Amino acid sequence: MIEGPYFVLTVLGAISCGLVAGVFIGFSTFVMKGLAALPPAQGIAAMNAINVTAVTPAFMAVFMGATGVCAVLAVVTFVLWPDEGTVELLLGCALYLVGCFGVTVAANVPRNDALAKVDAGSERGAAYWRTYVAEWTMWNHVRTVAATGASVAFVLGLT
Repeated sequence: MIEGPYFVLTVLGAISCGLVAGVFIGFSTFVMKGLAALPPAQGIAAMNAINVTAVTPAFMAVFMGATGVCAVLAVVTFVLWPDEGTVELLLGCALYLVGCFGVTVAANVPRNDALAKVDAGSERGAAYWRTYVAEWTMWNHVRTVAATGASVAFVLGLT
């Protein structure tokens, strides 16, 4: 069984990834649906405001904290190569680092940046908004599944 600081690190990974998954599932299941129901100009304005406030210390501490914990946990697991839980821990790290952090950087943030440049009141803005909602939400589903899977993998690594 995993013990000591390695145990604490794994528990932190499970909790932080679970917290991130909770934020993302909230967005996928009701926030984006609510924003999509607004007229495009209002939805764009609201999402742009959310994107600005998302990078405040509270959320970033959890999101980047989980990223840091997963990176450290991956290195420690490779170095220690424990008798039990290795596959689960490395799977959890990969799920979060690639499926959550990587997707955020490669898919969600570029869409957010493009949305910030759109004229919310234009026809082009309205057309982009429909595409944005569908694509951003789909990638957010990927992040939700990845963060949840990482949390579950860490818990399984502890058992």
